[in-house]
Amino acid sequence: GLGTRNEAVNVDMEDLEYSLRVPNPDRMQSVYQAFKKGMSQEEIHEVTKIDPWFLRQLADLVAAEEFVQGTPLDQITAADFKALKQRGFSDTQLAKASGHSWQKIRETRKAMGVIPAMKRVDTCAAEFDASTPYMYSSYDGNNESAPTDAKKVLILGGGPNRIGQGIEFDYCCCHASFALRDAGYETIMMNSNPETVSTDYDTSDRLYFEPLTLEDVLNVVEQERPEGVIVQFGGQTPLKLAKPLEEALKRLQIPVSSGEDAVVSIWGTPSDAIDEAEDRERFEALLTKLGIKQPPGGIARSQSEALEISSRLGYPVMVRPSYVLGGRAMEIVYSDEDMNRYITTAVQVDPSQPVLVDKYLDEATEIDCDALCDKDGNVVIGGIMEHIEQAGVHSGDSACSLPTQTISEESLATMRRWTAELAKSLGVVGLINIQYAVRADGEVYIIEANPRASRTVPFVAKAIGHPLAKYASLLMSGMTLKDIGFETEVIPDHVAVKEAVLPFDKFPGADTLLGPEMRSTGEVMGIDKTFEMAYCKAQIAAGQRLPTEGTVFISCNEASKEKMVPVATSLIDMGFKVVATKGTSAFLKEAGVKCERVLKIHEGRPHIGDLVAAQDICMILITSSGDTKDLSDGRDLRRQALAKKIPLVTTVAGAKATVAAIKGLKSGSIQMDALQVFI
Repeated sequence: GLGTRNEAVNVDMEDLEYSLRVPNPDRMQSVYQAFKKGMSQEEIHEVTKIDPWFLRQLADLVAAEEFVQGTPLDQITAADFKALKQRGFSDTQLAKASGHSWQKIRETRKAMGVIPAMKRVDTCAAEFDASTPYMYSSYDGNNESAPTDAKKVLILGGGPNRIGQGIEFDYCCCHASFALRDAGYETIMMNSNPETVSTDYDTSDRLYFEPLTLEDVLNVVEQERPEGVIVQFGGQTPLKLAKPLEEALKRLQIPVSSGEDAVVSIWGTPSDAIDEAEDRERFEALLTKLGIKQPPGGIARSQSEALEISSRLGYPVMVRPSYVLGGRAMEIVYSDEDMNRYITTAVQVDPSQPVLVDKYLDEATEIDCDALCDKDGNVVIGGIMEHIEQAGVHSGDSACSLPTQTISEESLATMRRWTAELAKSLGVVGLINIQYAVRADGEVYIIEANPRASRTVPFVAKAIGHPLAKYASLLMSGMTLKDIGFETEVIPDHVAVKEAVLPFDKFPGADTLLGPEMRSTGEVMGIDKTFEMAYCKAQIAAGQRLPTEGTVFISCNEASKEKMVPVATSLIDMGFKVVATKGTSAFLKEAGVKCERVLKIHEGRPHIGDLVAAQDICMILITSSGDTKDLSDGRDLRRQALAKKIPLVTTVAGAKATVAAIKGLKSGSIQMDALQVFI
């Protein structure tokens, strides 16, 4: 089907024509809207220049939807249902078009015998029997899947990779498949992404190339009838299916294929616990009950509520839509004007789509904690990681170290206690990731809890030498932490640093500033006996070439000038020359740091842009002020540095870590060791 968002038809005609004329991600939806508003195929072709053949196919889909809208459900025949499904209409689309529930649509078509047939992709090109077949669904009536009666488990993958939903989750799915296969289960992977390792021919016993929707998951479950379904490892995409899938499985009571007296169920953390962690009001109530601190905040269901909460909390505040991954549309807001802009341009706010407003914890250090939990309530921490960048930079973009470097034992003890209490209260079985913020005075706050595998699991597993995803899958199968021999937190005597790989050079015009919305598309790891050398290795792996001599440019906002003094002092002590903009230069000189002033881009020439263009600058340390001139000058300078491949650091914490790494680099050569040397 093409779409059934009928409420979107009332779009302004001028805006619609612009969306049709200019290619954009929602263009097909605009074509649908155009058909619904009565535009002819010829008119749409004139605006879009889309080939008439394609427009005829799209018009056919719109006509099919209108047939469903105009025909009572009891008059739609099996042949009609089969034709609709062959045109790609989901049960949800048919439900919206007919005014019935998706459950009613599903029951009706199944009663008529309209069910998907699973077809095979022969991985051996018919030379001999394929032991690892790929399956996909079709509605031609010829089923080729031949499911077995073995004990098996269905693992839901992450679907298409994108920022915030990346290969780290695929790693977890693969390790779950390997561990459960070794434990005697037939493993079935369901994923729609052919680019990932989880869809390699030897990762699982059977593979279904299917979209990760409730309808398609139920189709595979009814075909295979596994002992359990795992939703924890694929990130937010399968996690969102947990609650509706559990409700459907309880209603359908599908017997398992192995012949045991059991029905198909979701393995691991109960879906209600997942919802309790995701639902802001339920989660706040749980934290209050446990006595766990959280930054003050509220839920806004309208623009006026967002402004009222912000006024009560005091700016700055962190705002984000509920139920997001990768920090999409997350922002730090500093004024009512900023809040009004955010509400009108970044998100749609209404009672069904609330926005979370939290007090922004300035100068706090963010902590990631991954832990394993078994069915008996035992909890073991896998790793506690300290973010290099301050709270407010998305965890996926921040470098982090394991073990922590600046957090007190008292604060660590608090986090260990809260992690165990929260995991037990939620009834987690498998993995849980909790993000904390620790203020300068040692005060600990919980930011969020995710009862699933996080993107840090592969890093922690490599850093401590224990396959956490494998352990988690075995815990979900019913084993305990004692059974798998992992009962104590591993605190390594080496340091591992994870660094994000950012794709700014692939997107001309994109600013390089880090913030609450995730930008990174990969990550690397450095490991050594000291933090300085581990961080240095991570920077080199991420493509950052750290200088050992030359001129460093520094430009700071008011809040970070004082903190940049020791950074500048260290650079001078190591033999670097420091140049800075007017305000930063005056502050550094007053603090006793030797530096020279350089003009900003808008102040005349020669300015800092000229020095960068001439490659007279070896590194740039810049913290944004966020004002109008910075949005133009600062952005241009950051893009120029990127083009010249000059190391660019945009946070104070990152500057401190970078200077420490340079000091380590200058004091001795880098020792390249195998991972196994450390673990």
